[in-house]
Amino acid sequence: MTTIAPGTDTLTRDALAVLQPGFTGTTAPSWLLRRLGEGLTSVGLFGRNVASPTQLAALTAQLRAERDDVLVAIDEEGGDVTRLEVRTGSSFPGNHALGAVDDIALTEAVSHELGRRLAACGVNFNWAPSADINSNPVNPVIGVRSFGSDTSLVARHTAAYVSGLQAAGVAACTKHFPGHGDTAVDSHHALPRIDAELSVLESRELVPFRAAIEAGTRAVMSAHILVPALDPVHPATLSRRILTGLLREELGYDGLIVTDGMEMQAISATYGIERGSVLAIAAGADAICVGGGLADDATVQRLRDALVAAVRSGELPEERLADAADRVRALAAWTASAKVRALGGTPGAGSSPQARAQAQAAAESAGIGLVAARRALTVTRGGHFAPVTEAPYVAALTPVANIAVGDETPWGVAAELSRVMPGTETGSFTGEGAGAEALAAAGARRVVAVVRDLHRHPWMAAALDTLLAARPDTVVVEMGVPQAPPRGALHIATHGAARVCGIAAAEVIASGA
Repeated sequence: MTTIAPGTDTLTRDALAVLQPGFTGTTAPSWLLRRLGEGLTSVGLFGRNVASPTQLAALTAQLRAERDDVLVAIDEEGGDVTRLEVRTGSSFPGNHALGAVDDIALTEAVSHELGRRLAACGVNFNWAPSADINSNPVNPVIGVRSFGSDTSLVARHTAAYVSGLQAAGVAACTKHFPGHGDTAVDSHHALPRIDAELSVLESRELVPFRAAIEAGTRAVMSAHILVPALDPVHPATLSRRILTGLLREELGYDGLIVTDGMEMQAISATYGIERGSVLAIAAGADAICVGGGLADDATVQRLRDALVAAVRSGELPEERLADAADRVRALAAWTASAKVRALGGTPGAGSSPQARAQAQAAAESAGIGLVAARRALTVTRGGHFAPVTEAPYVAALTPVANIAVGDETPWGVAAELSRVMPGTETGSFTGEGAGAEALAAAGARRVVAVVRDLHRHPWMAAALDTLLAARPDTVVVEMGVPQAPPRGALHIATHGAARVCGIAAAEVIASGA
């Protein structure tokens, strides 16, 4: 049973309850445990907090020893964005690969298995899935995190993902409301703007969120984006028109609304995290996500005090803060009951019983992540195709990773290809001259060029031109959004850079099949 520290008043407890902070280290620091005793209800985990499933389970047990109903949240999308397997790459393909297969039973089975693994480690709240539509091909932050560019496809797979995850007892958090797909700016760095008309937003961006709400998503995450058709002044995270007027009143959503990370530049550089947090709660948000970069007690104290001061000054109604805190506690209670229901559970009712049974059998027998990754491949053979019979040289044309993905997670096919073709060598190349450098490094070896979102990087396209001009038998593996036309003797689109996507691609290269 949770024990609240004596002398902690209701207002302070409510201010702590709406915060979702992070921390550093693989064990819980003393300040975090103390705050849990004072009313903090949620904790956010990141790659820096995860060393192994056993360690993670011990960490979450440590948190629950202090507060038994704590919400333990994580940003585990699978695919490119993984925290459980941040140092090895994910065992599950991401949304874009699942959308490429377009089998909702498979999506449901993958998210259920991912949820099962989270629950086994004591994690009960996942900041996923992304319901964003790839409506802007140059989007620098969504890309393969989206199921695709087709509205109905994204909607049905978002619903399936929510159903599978929550059937495993883990609360889904559908993001990034009202839709981050039509942006050309990363909100980690600046404030993006979407200038679509209201009619377009209604028929495109909002459709997957309606599907998620109908599927029962327990949480929705707001986006740090300006959408003038909805609110010409405030970004969505700080907009009462969007969070309360649109999400709550028009769409009828009654679950938890959580912000994207408040330390992101779209908010912190414009409003500051204290002011931004007050405005977000006033606008209708219930939980403040902070901790991706700010992960200490001082941050928690600053935000707590800012919320308390705003209530005492009359800027933030006390009943709004109390309502937000109650919604956080209600989700915490739901996760406890959902865990019981999930014991022995299978994916929900988003697909036919036969399809669910088949997908579940695949999950249990072969590893559902690899099954999905294999099915997601698109293979195109060119005029110079000949099987790769000797260990090749893998030239990874490597772009700068966006912050959501991070640069600590390995990607590519070299490690997986070296297992099936011993002697495989590799190098990473970036920027002007990358093609010539890769050719020189490869020598006489057959080249496998690995690219990521080729259509977004002119230097990468130039490097590939150089490789193909000199070596037409080059194999090309696209591990981002396959927007550019297939090129090379063999072109493999994996629709994501998860470890299992690399395994699936390596199998094709080695077999020539």
